[in-house]
Amino acid sequence: MPTTPLRSTTPAIDVYVKLAQYPILSDRIRLRMREELFQRGIISKTIFEQEVKNLAIESQRREGLSNPLYQEDESAWQRRLEAIRDYHTDALFANNLGISLLEQIVEDILRNQHVSTNKTELTFNPEVAPWALLFQQGGNYDALPPPQQEKIKHHLEEIKVVLIKRLMSDQLPFIAVAKNVFTIQDLRWVYERLIGRGKIGGKASGMVLAWKILQLNRAELGPDLRPFVHVPDTFFVGSELIYEFLYLNKLERFVNQKYLPDAERQAQYPKIVAACMAGELPDFLVDHLREVLVQFHGRPFIVRSSSLLEDHLDYAFAGKYATVFCPNQATPDENLADLLNAIRRIYASTFDPNAMSAREKYGLIDYDERMAIMIQPLVGERHGRYFFPTIVGAGWSKNPFHQQTGGRKEDGCLRLIWGFADRINSEEGAQQSCIIALNPTRAQPDTPDSSLAEVNQQTIKVVNLETNQFEHIPITNLLDDMGMSRDNNMVTAVITPDGPAPAITFKALTQDTRFIKLMRHALNRLQTIYDKPVELEFTLLLKDAPTGPRYHLYILQCHTGQSVIGNR
Repeated sequence: MPTTPLRSTTPAIDVYVKLAQYPILSDRIRLRMREELFQRGIISKTIFEQEVKNLAIESQRREGLSNPLYQEDESAWQRRLEAIRDYHTDALFANNLGISLLEQIVEDILRNQHVSTNKTELTFNPEVAPWALLFQQGGNYDALPPPQQEKIKHHLEEIKVVLIKRLMSDQLPFIAVAKNVFTIQDLRWVYERLIGRGKIGGKASGMVLAWKILQLNRAELGPDLRPFVHVPDTFFVGSELIYEFLYLNKLERFVNQKYLPDAERQAQYPKIVAACMAGELPDFLVDHLREVLVQFHGRPFIVRSSSLLEDHLDYAFAGKYATVFCPNQATPDENLADLLNAIRRIYASTFDPNAMSAREKYGLIDYDERMAIMIQPLVGERHGRYFFPTIVGAGWSKNPFHQQTGGRKEDGCLRLIWGFADRINSEEGAQQSCIIALNPTRAQPDTPDSSLAEVNQQTIKVVNLETNQFEHIPITNLLDDMGMSRDNNMVTAVITPDGPAPAITFKALTQDTRFIKLMRHALNRLQTIYDKPVELEFTLLLKDAPTGPRYHLYILQCHTGQSVIGNR
């Protein structure tokens, strides 16, 4: 007669004992366990991973690492994270969902033994497989040594293509580049920061792909840029959520605005904006966004559109939808309200008549334009009551100003601004920006600057942390508030209608061969991988070091569409 297995009084022990019986299947079982935790709202993916990281750091201290950043290499840190992730999964599942559901998961996996657990065999259809299975099998393939990986590279490529299509884009030109750049871990990074269903959109996909291209460590691509290239700690609102927003607020009637005459679109747009701004966002999205703000720790942030069309490899469609800055210096409830309003405003901009006219110009009016969203902390530093980045810039691998600068078109160029810029690559910011031709001679010491590099900036856009507002202030006021001397290599005198006034010059930066080489290598590599000219938007932070400033290049946007200054 069968006996009933004994149960302990500690749920965690029951879970541990159950999983110990399936040493090979335990990874797949835990993936399913985490999916249940996330889908049932026990904990979000974002908070779960943050807790894993915090627990891993605590374990380092217990094991006597006083300086973990230098005492533990990356492979050891990843092993530590994997172990802590398993323990944390078990504890949360045991305390919230229990052994009965775990037994159901195990039985379901056992019933589907036709799905191979062999690390090299692929016996399921990736196109219809669940996320957990794709990441598990893809991770198995990525972990194989090169000789074995060569045998299954077609399977690994298939899994990556499926994940890229689900997360980023189904455009074939994008996939052709991305599948040779991304690892399974890269795609998992995106998935773990995705809120809701759908893709992360074109602008976000272009940013992540450019970052990973510059992170590649391949001898044929030139110097290793990994220590210098980063992205902000970004979160993504999936492209499907705009439909959920429209249906929730009975606004789906606006979806077909694109088929109206332009005059009618223009007339109705203010009403659409008002309706969207009055709309409710799904409760689960609001809960996730509240967690995102906690992780930003009071840093100012930006909410950016990332429609499926933006930064399409064949069209320069960026800059058509809303971007909203949020100072994030008020109460938690007020900061959350600002974030929710920013998302509403971006959703409303999907119906912007000017964007629809641009789609008509490219023959894309019939395209199902779903709007994803990026939420990013602003890259910068605090200076007294002000917060701003060292440099905001745009770079072109083909110099659109080559006739003015005297450089060669193929050498590329940069445009730089101190502080924030509303649109670094637009005509509006041209007057006070610095334009640098990246000629090969610039990589040589004592080379004279281009005359365009001497353009002097007299005002700066900053976040006033006391008023919770963005402000444009004269350089004079900022220098006085910062206590910065007006006699240094960043400041020069310019003649204004009111007499001499201090302004920022970029000569010191443009004469630093390390900076010029970094930007030349970055733009050249992107153009090589894309096999097309590129346009890159970035933020640059400078950190003091004994050998001179250390540059940290944060990628914000990258595309290959044939845009021209003033057409964006």
